[in-house]
Amino acid sequence: MAFSLRKRTNSAVVGLDIDARYLAAAHVDHGRLVRGASVDLPDGVVRDGEVVDPEVLAKALKSFVAEAGLPRNVRLGVGNQQIVVRVVELPQIEDAKQRDAAVRFQASEAIAMPLDEAVLDHQVAGMTPSSDGPARMQVMIVAARRKMIDGLLETIKDAGLKAESIDLDAFALIRALAGAHDSAERSARVYCHLAGVTNLAVAVGDSCFFTRPLAAVWDQKDAGSGLADEIRLSIDYYMTQPKAKPVADVVVSGPGSADSEFLDGLGLHLGLPLVVAAPVGQIDSSALAPDEDPHRYTVAAGLSLGAAA
Repeated sequence: MAFSLRKRTNSAVVGLDIDARYLAAAHVDHGRLVRGASVDLPDGVVRDGEVVDPEVLAKALKSFVAEAGLPRNVRLGVGNQQIVVRVVELPQIEDAKQRDAAVRFQASEAIAMPLDEAVLDHQVAGMTPSSDGPARMQVMIVAARRKMIDGLLETIKDAGLKAESIDLDAFALIRALAGAHDSAERSARVYCHLAGVTNLAVAVGDSCFFTRPLAAVWDQKDAGSGLADEIRLSIDYYMTQPKAKPVADVVVSGPGSADSEFLDGLGLHLGLPLVVAAPVGQIDSSALAPDEDPHRYTVAAGLSLGAAA
């Protein structure tokens, strides 16, 4: 599934993951990661998925792009508490304008955010049969605080870059990994990306039905127990959605997925099957330099794969 908060162009772009601990850029072409670069980011520049020091970030981005020889056009990912994702059911509406109006009406009730302060978009995630009439659409609505989005875009502009589109980190994560860890449509799957920001998404196939950043970290003492609690709470919340499918397992990715000792503890506390993802799923990452950590590129590769028009 692909989803974007802004319209994209046909220009070649790289996916840019702004993590709390590093910057990672990736260009995927015909199933191969043909270009990738990453660099550590100073502590405190990004916190909980939000930019807290835009001046330092702009300088870091400008230096990163210049030294790596990257193109100036980027596709950004976001994932923080300023974003709300909700799934609603609507009757089938073929006319795009009528569907947009219906979605906006539903969003005003489903999303606890003034719509005039939000960037709003939606995508039909699937259809659900009805016993007393035509099948209904499952529509995923995404709302992001406009101030947060505008601030990020301003930072990107100050770095001398052009944001061709903005995607959700969760959607990019699923896009990169769902093909390699495909599950039957009768069950859902949790994706948990363990990086400077721990992101969680619940998907059925390649359609995301729930996402949130998690407060628990993965590289502190006894972190497995706290993270397992947050994952279970997220699953419980997802299961309150209409016609939610049971969760089969948890797929972990990101730098934390290379820590086998932590994963053993997480699996013990979680009580669900734990699957360690290949760093970029089925994408060929052989072009990465030997000293690069491929686990940094999951989200960046998913961003590069594309976003909805």
